[in-house]
Amino acid sequence: MPRLHLSAAGIFNARVLVFGPIIFSITLSLLMQDPASESVLSPVTPDPKSRKRPKPGERRVQILQTLAGMLEQPGAERITTAALAAKLEVSEAALYRHFASKAQMFEGLIEFIEQSVFTLVNQIAEREIEPLTRSRKLVAMVLQFAEKNPGMARVMVGDALVFENDRLQERMNQFFDKLEADLRQNLRELASAAGAATPTVDAQVRASLALAFIVGRLQRFARTGFKRLPSEHLDASLAVILA
Repeated sequence: MPRLHLSAAGIFNARVLVFGPIIFSITLSLLMQDPASESVLSPVTPDPKSRKRPKPGERRVQILQTLAGMLEQPGAERITTAALAAKLEVSEAALYRHFASKAQMFEGLIEFIEQSVFTLVNQIAEREIEPLTRSRKLVAMVLQFAEKNPGMARVMVGDALVFENDRLQERMNQFFDKLEADLRQNLRELASAAGAATPTVDAQVRASLALAFIVGRLQRFARTGFKRLPSEHLDASLAVILA
């Protein structure tokens, strides 16, 4: 069974925890250097010995781990609770003892995305003085996070949310709105420092363009079965979009 294992070369070390209503929490080491380094959500295969009854809370994590692993399969169709239960070798009723609905399972994955990305956004804001550098690193970080976590990329662009509860797509829309707001704040600071006549308008235009670039790269990544990487020609692209 895949285990969500998040690590980052040069950013942070993280482990998946469970507490209260929060499914995924990230323990970060702030001693690292580059918030734009790659984040990894990789499957880890456990030792196939005798199966033990999961401790309280562990089954919820196992369900989300398995769902994330299924989303990483290129060309995967809509994931049903029947398929998820079969993968876990449990009944569908067993799934609903831990989650009220499949939508709630996807919300657990979305929460993981939100916490991962916005923790790094905050780190970038704290460490980088130059607004242009902050903006470029923010865009690079989101693309690299998705590249190393293909299943999460499908959730981010809504590919995995088709025919699911509308509130899931609304929550991802809010995620991108918040990213755009962070970019807009950075770019307004940049425009003001450069003496732009209309810094707010300039920032809105450039932030919108940068966000469209992020979403477009993620959609292409999902549409091509994870073959066209979001980081393709990334430095050159950022030099044009965020000059």
